[in-house]
Amino acid sequence: MKIAAYGLTDVGRKRTKNEDSFLINEKLNLYMVADGMGGHSGGEFASRMAVSTIEEVLKGLEDDPEATVISGVNSEEADHGERLRYAVEMASSRIFDRSVYDSALKGMGTTTVAALFDKGQVYVANVGDSRAYLFHANKMTQVTTDHSIVSEQIQAGVISREEAKKHKLKNIITRSVGYQEAVEADIKNFDVHMGDKILLCSDGLTNMIDEIEIEQIVVNMAIREACKKLIERANENGGDDNISVIIAEVLDPSA
Repeated sequence: MKIAAYGLTDVGRKRTKNEDSFLINEKLNLYMVADGMGGHSGGEFASRMAVSTIEEVLKGLEDDPEATVISGVNSEEADHGERLRYAVEMASSRIFDRSVYDSALKGMGTTTVAALFDKGQVYVANVGDSRAYLFHANKMTQVTTDHSIVSEQIQAGVISREEAKKHKLKNIITRSVGYQEAVEADIKNFDVHMGDKILLCSDGLTNMIDEIEIEQIVVNMAIREACKKLIERANENGGDDNISVIIAEVLDPSA
């Protein structure tokens, strides 16, 4: 597949350091955003480690799929979703192990959202509240579900989406990569077509800009300019957190 992608990260207006990480690997058609948390430098370390581990694991499976036989992961019938799931599990285990041996990093973890394109499809993995949105026919759809207290309350009908925006627990996530040794990633896959776009972002974007404005910016601007505009608007609205965005556009799904 032929994909054009662009990404940016920004510290925002309120934080002194950036604990977000992102990845664009055009050879693998792999794109990721991670939002770290915990410890003096734990958040930054956890997000970097998640991104680098997932990339390393997927590259290893791609370069030498028979190097290690892993049931359901590198067999011929395994799909990219299962590979993504395995890579996230490996990242969580490594981050947790590091935190056990380094007290300064104790309690660290990170959200992760990743998109992997192959043969006319995109496979999306997520843990935490970093999100993926699919843009098809100029319409935006959130394809990930937040692992957070307010998301669970929305699904249970306890609060509305509008109430969730101002909820005092809106930043409390219920699942992260590395906080515990094992974690389960949500995996989804979708057909994609020429002109479709995937937006990956940390909650530093979605807490600062409503989805209507996000949709208008991504639909009406080229990907590079859209990334810059999204971060600019998030900062104009307060920039309460680090902000990371990637937009990947499908140029040719059959290439």
